[in-house]
Amino acid sequence: MSQRILRVNELLKREMSIILHTLYQKEAVAITITEVVTAADLRSARVYYSVVGTASVRTKAAAFFVRNRARLRYQIGRRIVLKYLPDLQFIYDPSIERGMRLVDIIDEMAIPDDESEALVHDTRKAVH
Repeated sequence: MSQRILRVNELLKREMSIILHTLYQKEAVAITITEVVTAADLRSARVYYSVVGTASVRTKAAAFFVRNRARLRYQIGRRIVLKYLPDLQFIYDPSIERGMRLVDIIDEMAIPDDESEALVHDTRKAVH
């Protein structure tokens, strides 16, 4: 991927986040833009987003993007000057949700402090 595409991706991600959290504060409070992937010809871009909350919040976020896709693209066009303004496709990104589940699993597997101290003490006895 070229440096220009990477810069455009980061620029689109930053500006999309700013637009969501300034112009659409109420609707976009639980939405995070995780990544933007622009096509090599800069004519289309996939905007990946994550949502904190339940499945109903996720459904509302998807409906929000369907309703406001043209307005968001217009706002991006006002802020960024490109030869071709990419057509935006919004895709839910479950990676943050998966990461939170993994952290929960790791926390459940963690040994409580008093048990871990006993384990370390028993190990030291066995070594000496």
